[in-house]
Formats: sequence, structure tokens, C-alpha cells
Amino acid sequence: MVEIDPTEHEIADLGPMLKDVDDPDELREMLELEEGGEDRAPVKTLIEDRLEKLEGDEEDVDPASVDLTDLTIAEIANMVRDVEDADVLEDLLEREKDGKDRKGAKSQIESRIESVTGGDEDETVEVEYVPPEEKYPELDHPTEDKRYVEGVSGETYRDMWVYCETQHGELLDVSKEMLGKARQMMDDYNADPDSDSSDDESTSSYGGDEDGNPEEVIAVVIGDDVEELAEQAVAYGADRAVFHDDDRLERFRHKPYTEIMCHMARDWDVEWRDYHEPRYTIFPATDNGRDLSALVQGELDSGLASDCSDLYIQDAMISNPAKTGTPGDSKEFDRILHMPRPDFSGFEYSTILCIDKPHRDFHPQGASVIPGTFDLQEPDEGREGEVVEHDIDLPEEWFMTEITDADQLEEGVDLTGYEVVVALGRGIGRDPTEGIELGVDLVDAFEDAELGLSRGVITASYQFGSHVEQYVAEERQIGESGQVVEPDLYIAAGISGAVQHTVGMEDSDTVISINTDADADIKDFSDYYIQGDLFEVLPRLTDALAEGDLAAAVQEASDD
Repeated sequence: MVEIDPTEHEIADLGPMLKDVDDPDELREMLELEEGGEDRAPVKTLIEDRLEKLEGDEEDVDPASVDLTDLTIAEIANMVRDVEDADVLEDLLEREKDGKDRKGAKSQIESRIESVTGGDEDETVEVEYVPPEEKYPELDHPTEDKRYVEGVSGETYRDMWVYCETQHGELLDVSKEMLGKARQMMDDYNADPDSDSSDDESTSSYGGDEDGNPEEVIAVVIGDDVEELAEQAVAYGADRAVFHDDDRLERFRHKPYTEIMCHMARDWDVEWRDYHEPRYTIFPATDNGRDLSALVQGELDSGLASDCSDLYIQDAMISNPAKTGTPGDSKEFDRILHMPRPDFSGFEYSTILCIDKPHRDFHPQGASVIPGTFDLQEPDEGREGEVVEHDIDLPEEWFMTEITDADQLEEGVDLTGYEVVVALGRGIGRDPTEGIELGVDLVDAFEDAELGLSRGVITASYQFGSHVEQYVAEERQIGESGQVVEPDLYIAAGISGAVQHTVGMEDSDTVISINTDADADIKDFSDYYIQGDLFEVLPRLTDALAEGDLAAAVQEASDD
């Protein structure tokens, strides 16, 4: 007998319940019960979608026979990562050329072929290295005054540093998410490469650094009265939390924050930091995090992959002569942080690598991470780690700008923790004030819901009544340049489905969309699509919730 009898539940309750069912046979029994009972189409669709997801996850893709036209470039990259047969890879390359002939897909397959075959073994000529001041004598070199630029090679790099942003005396959730991901990556990184103990197949096991010593997660906390937050960082996964306390640092400031973190990472003379610079650094892709990540990585003379949607550590076979030093040669670089990020406004995903070149190290390998990308782990209050105070004199010239006055919201809007998100788009343009009112009414009808907006609403020149202006804030924006949400239920009203928006909600469990256009792009991301006017549909959904029958209202509106 199944634990969940769908005939005893409304569809609004079933959605969250189904995501915890992992047995396909149980789902089939539930489907039979529903077909023998009320036989509700929306309920059957929910069960079938869950069943398809589970069975799809279990299905093994055979590279020798898979239809490449059905796969994205990212899926091809993941598939070929485990292929060791050069003939199979060559066949994949030919089939891609005969099919969609995508440059990105061919590049991924060719890179794997080089990794398997070891590249061209023929003797080649090494590229002669010429220092930049000799190569371009006619140019002025404003970077000559920088202490760290060009020529840094063969240094020692260790550890993964995580900048933990704070707000209102608390660690931001994204800081905790990054610490959890860093902990998992470095645990796998330190694992014995001959064992099967890795928790994440996407991150390689190296057995620690080049000498076999484990590498650490270092949390960086900067602000006013932040020692307790540094202790929290240990509970969320850091081996060592470094903090700098100064009442002038209560608010984020570019110059002192940059100088402090760079001094911690590069110039601080402490016993445990016995290396030139960190191996990896990661930052939150928040407004302040984006600023700081670019400033710090630039000062440390390295690169930055911004707004990443994943992170993992693996070896990489590279044939670019600027990196190998020899045209036609391939070289395997180890311990490379792979930093996937949405590209071309989400049409494609690129994986960024920060790789050394002859006579030049590019460390730390750095990334900023979109909030909500990684799961928020529970803190381990009993976890042991070291909390270290960083204490240097901060020159007054670092504080040349004085903040004389500031308005601050009592509380920001974090949409990531709600079971339901109601998102409004340009469809409210006919009467923007009423559109916001209807969205808020629907939000209030749920027990745990919040209002989100598309970028179109934020950037439009709509005029709103004063009583709803508080809801029209950039912090409610969902999408590529806003928040990423994964609620149990996402209701998109008047949203067309541009990729800039869908990258922020595509992992929602159940999506109900409302649009007057029968072929709006959002339809492809929807479990239920209502072709209709949001000004008519939203009140019906709100009334249905009050009566406890949302599923019937969705079905009725869809039929209309």
C-alpha cells in the first residue's frame, strides 16, 4: 500500500509531497489509484512528471548510440567526461559535425579526445617567451608600479578562501551556501584518489596538496563586531575563519575591504599561511560581492568568473599554445577550478578556467557565485576550527569618503526560502497598481508565499499607487541579474519567459503560468499553462484558495 493516496489530497498539497517520493513503483501505484478514483488530469500530470524525472535520472546514456541532437552542449560535456575510448569519441565528433555542427560541442569532444590520446606526440618548437616590456617597448606600462604582475611562476598555492558577506550583523545565506559547497569540494579534494569516498563525482580526489597534506577552507569575515560571525563560519564548514574588526567597516567600502582581504591572502606573515596566495577564492555574486571579487582578483593579478551556477575541481587537457608554450602540444593541468556560468543571457552555459601559462601563474582561481545556487546546509555547532583575528593599522586615506546619511530597509526580501512565489511581469502594464494588488492578494492567500517581479516591471516606467510602491523594488527581481528561486510552486503571471528570467526559476518544482499569448516562451517551462488575462485569472485563483480548491480553479481556467 502506498504511503500517499492521491485521491485523498488536493493538487496544491500533492506537489510538495511528491518531490519526496523516490520509488517509481510507488508512483505507478499512485497513478493507478488516481485513475480509478477522480481521474484528475492535473494530478496525473504531476505524478507522471515525477516518474519521468526519476526514470530519466536513472537512465544511462550510451555515448556510442545517443542522439546528439537531443543533447545540449553542457550535457555533451558531462557525457564525454567519462568516455575513455578514443574511437567512440571520434565517432561522436563525426556525428556532431553531420548533425547540428555546434562549435561548443565539437570543442568539448575534441578536448576529451586530446585528454584520452595525450595529444600530438610529434616534436614541436617551444614558443619563445618575451617579457611584455621588451615585446612592447613603445607602450607605457601603468602596471609597472604594481608589485605583483607578470613573471610570478612556480609559487606555492593552497586552500580555498571564501569571502563571507554579512548584513545587519548576520551572515548572508549565500555565504553559508558557499561554505557548505567549499567544505564538500575540499573534503573530496583531500580524499585518497584510490578510494571511492568522494561525495561529488564532479570534483576529483587528490589526497591533499602536492605533498599529500590536506588543504583547508578559509573563511574571510570583514566588518564591525564580527568575531561571532567568524565562529559561525566554522560551524558552516570552514577549517579556519579569519576576521577583521573595525567600527569603520560596518558598511561595505571598496578600498579598505579590498586592501584587507589582499593583505590576508598574500602579505600576512602568519605561520599557517605558508604559501604565496590561495589556490582558489570564491565570493557571493551580490552587489557588494561582485565589486569586491573584481577588485581583489585584479589586485592579485588573476582572473574572475562571475555569476557562476556551479563549481567543481578537475584536471583539464589544454592545447592552447599560450598556455602550453608549444604549438600543437597538449598539456594536462591539474587541480583546476571549473566555473560554469550562464552565457549569452542564458542561451548557453560556458565553463571558465583560470589556467597558468609559461612564466606566469594565474592564482587564485576565482569565482563569484549566484545566491541560491547551492543547498543551505545545517550548521554543525560542535565542529572544531580556528578563529583568527587579522589586525593591521588601517590608514585614514582608505576612508576618504564619508557616509553622512543613509536610508536602510528594516528587512531585505529574500525569496529563496518560500514554498510559493508569485511573480508578476509586464502583463500588469494595463493597470500596474491593480496588477500588484492582485499579486499581493494571491500571496496573502497562501500560508508561506512572497511576491517576485520580472526585470521588465523593475525597468518599466509604470506609475504605481503609493500603497503598493513598497512591493516594487529591485530586490524582488527574479532572474539572471536578480534572485534564483526553487519554490514548491511558482506562479508566473504576465511573464513572457525570456531566458534572463527563466534562469532564475527553472528549477521550481511546479510552475503555473498565466499569459494572453498562447505561444509565450514561458509555456515551455510550465507544468500548467493558462492562456488568459492575469486580471481575470488571479482573482479566481485567490478565491479558489480561500475555498480550498486551487486545482479545480487552475483546471477550469485552463479549459476556458
